[in-house]
Amino acid sequence: MKPVFVTSNESKLREAAQILGVDLDRADLEVPEIQSLDFGEVAAAKARAAREALGAPSYPVIVDDSGLAIRAWGGFPGALTKWLMKSVGNAGLLKMLATEEDRSALAICVVAVAESSGSVQVFRGVVRGEVSREPRGDGGFGFDPILIPKGETRTYAEMGEEKSADSHRARALRAARHGLEKIW
Repeated sequence: MKPVFVTSNESKLREAAQILGVDLDRADLEVPEIQSLDFGEVAAAKARAAREALGAPSYPVIVDDSGLAIRAWGGFPGALTKWLMKSVGNAGLLKMLATEEDRSALAICVVAVAESSGSVQVFRGVVRGEVSREPRGDGGFGFDPILIPKGETRTYAEMGEEKSADSHRARALRAARHGLEKIW
């Protein structure tokens, strides 16, 4: 059996398989997400829960967790980005950030891999950037329309497929590939 990437997003699955250099199966599971400010803690807990939901398989189970850490807010929402976005979306986040001059942020992704032994390895990818003043672009999802990576003038959403070349998720997946070459 191939390693399983837990996602409902086919584009994420293709990106992960390409970067990891392995064929992946996909599992569309709803796994509990603990409330923590630590991305690694959240991703590791999701990987353990996904592995358990899949019946403790003999193949690796891979999950990711991503978020936006805004400097002016001391790193908030961080690992709580999913919940903030569900509540207020990009428009609400921009409204709350409207009076802040420092719009710098980190896009962070953690990929967690639960191995057949049950141990979990965590790999991190970070991209520096800034939050735009208004949503721009039609591509991507989540905070893609409001994040401008450092060295760019476009948001992730405006970059289209170019985003995948060096996004926070791509960096985390590359770290995972290098860290897991022995088990693939």
